[in-house]
Amino acid sequence: MVRKFMMDTSSLGNSKQLPQYVAALSACLGSIAAGTVLGWTANINELLRDGNLNGISVDEGEFGWIGSIATLGAMLMCFSTGFFCNIIGRKWTMLVLVVPFTLGWLLIICAENVDMIYAGRFFTGLAGGAFCIAAPLYTSEISENSIRGRLGSFFQLLLTVGILLAYTFPLIKSNDISSTLIHTILCAIFPLIFGVVFFFQPETPVHLYKKGKIDEAEKSLRRLRGNAYNPKPELEQIKNAIEEEERMNKPFFESMKTPAAKKASLICFSLMFFQQMGGINAVIFYTGKIFGDAKIDLLPQHATLIIGGIQVVATFISTLFIDKVGRKLLLLISGLFMGLSTLLLAIYFSLEKSDMDRDIITDISFLPVLALSIFITVFSLGFGPIPWLISSELFPIEIKAIASSAAGTFNWLLAFIVTRFYNDIQNGIGTDITFYIFSGLSFIGVVFIFFVVPETKGKSFDEIQEMLGGQR
Repeated sequence: MVRKFMMDTSSLGNSKQLPQYVAALSACLGSIAAGTVLGWTANINELLRDGNLNGISVDEGEFGWIGSIATLGAMLMCFSTGFFCNIIGRKWTMLVLVVPFTLGWLLIICAENVDMIYAGRFFTGLAGGAFCIAAPLYTSEISENSIRGRLGSFFQLLLTVGILLAYTFPLIKSNDISSTLIHTILCAIFPLIFGVVFFFQPETPVHLYKKGKIDEAEKSLRRLRGNAYNPKPELEQIKNAIEEEERMNKPFFESMKTPAAKKASLICFSLMFFQQMGGINAVIFYTGKIFGDAKIDLLPQHATLIIGGIQVVATFISTLFIDKVGRKLLLLISGLFMGLSTLLLAIYFSLEKSDMDRDIITDISFLPVLALSIFITVFSLGFGPIPWLISSELFPIEIKAIASSAAGTFNWLLAFIVTRFYNDIQNGIGTDITFYIFSGLSFIGVVFIFFVVPETKGKSFDEIQEMLGGQR
């Protein structure tokens, strides 16, 4: 059986957790940069249409591409990111991403036409998508078992912080600079902050050992666990895992024939499907538009701040419970209430376009804020971080790099479909029907999780593979 890279180090001396927290948080500062990419469009729909960015007027179709083209860039980076992580390391792969992040934002800041905005969004999407692969890989390889889930969820937590900041920046006013330009400049600062802070963190001991840098791997472990920690047993575990991975190295499609690989693929790809088709990116990219369509007595910009703030708080709560409550229970609660909240939103939109008395509609105008607040809360508790975490836990080591990249590519493809065609679909069949579909898919996801998805909390890699069917 293949041993997992990260072992339980509680018996190996005085291991400190603080350096691991610092390294994980430093790495995930790049998640804030990725979050600003996702949230950039939410509060500037009308501003872009009015030419608030360098005098460039954007129509509804162009705005749909501006919102979605970043996800295309993210999708294209999933496979190549794993390749670069293995060649130049997890740390340097993430540091190199500062370049496309910065280039993308500069293209938008200096845009003279909508094509430059497209290009800028594409490059920032490239960097953000690559970060979704590299950052979880880095945090999983530096952490002990007991805090692996918590550190792994930092990526999603700081991603939501970035989204909230992107919701907030358009509210900054200036007599000399357009609010959209200020918004974009502020977003462009975060990749640079990440680069400066993360530069001083160590490479993962797993990558260093795989490259034959044994002494550096030992130094990395001491840096991450403290000077009183004895790294020798963990280095031996890493060595055994690498050697067994090399012994089991065989063609990808042959490895995929095992029951464990087949079931892991079914679970991971399905969770990615239900995550995206529950409507999360429609909510994130078009929060302001959704509230505008609902005609609520609250400025859409202020409503988005409420949603963004709730998302950050809920994701933080998730980091506290993910290693205590378990992945499956959080997914079940998350999927159930995502379905209920989008159903509530769909019902509101049905009533809003009906012949019901307008006074009654006004009296229940709080429903969209309530529904989306619930949606964002429960998504952040479960369906936000856990599908990415489970992908790193379920796939057998010999296919993990390719399979995880494929699952990430699938996720971003679905994100592109939702963000690009949300406007077209809701204009064609109605906003209410669109959210009825999101709701129905979330409920189907709950049934799938209940019957198919295993609980991985506290399980070793070998135990997880046994649950999936073994025969490796």
